Amino acid sequence: MKPLFLLALLLAAPALAETHEVRMLNRGAAGAMVYEPDYLRIAPGDTVRFLPTQPGHNAASIEGMLPEGAAPFKSGINKEFELMPTQPGAYGVKCSPHVAMGMVMLIEVGDRAEVALPEALPGKAAERFRAILAARP
Repeated sequence: MKPLFLLALLLAAPALAETHEVRMLNRGAAGAMVYEPDYLRIAPGDTVRFLPTQPGHNAASIEGMLPEGAAPFKSGINKEFELMPTQPGAYGVKCSPHVAMGMVMLIEVGDRAEVALPEALPGKAAERFRAILAARP
């Protein structure tokens, strides 16, 4: 009986993970060049699906804004992309062509994380991150 229970538990485990969708937009509720939503708190193993809702965008990690042990990532322009972060912590995400215009977002995996903004971050991106950090629950 125990082997059947364990097998059922293992098969059900993927069903517990969630998929969160993020739209990449030229204009959204928060202005020009945005991710909607621009903040997510997810569980390790959840998936974040980036949707190229409007053309010209991608999703890429920001150097200095990844948890220790997390691999950097970069999607193609106008390509749907799925990220499944497993390391707890804060993941800074940018649109490579539009980071200077402030197209960034924050994904926190697990508990609330300490977030340090890299000095090399463009001014508009740093400003948007400060607004995201101030508004997060």
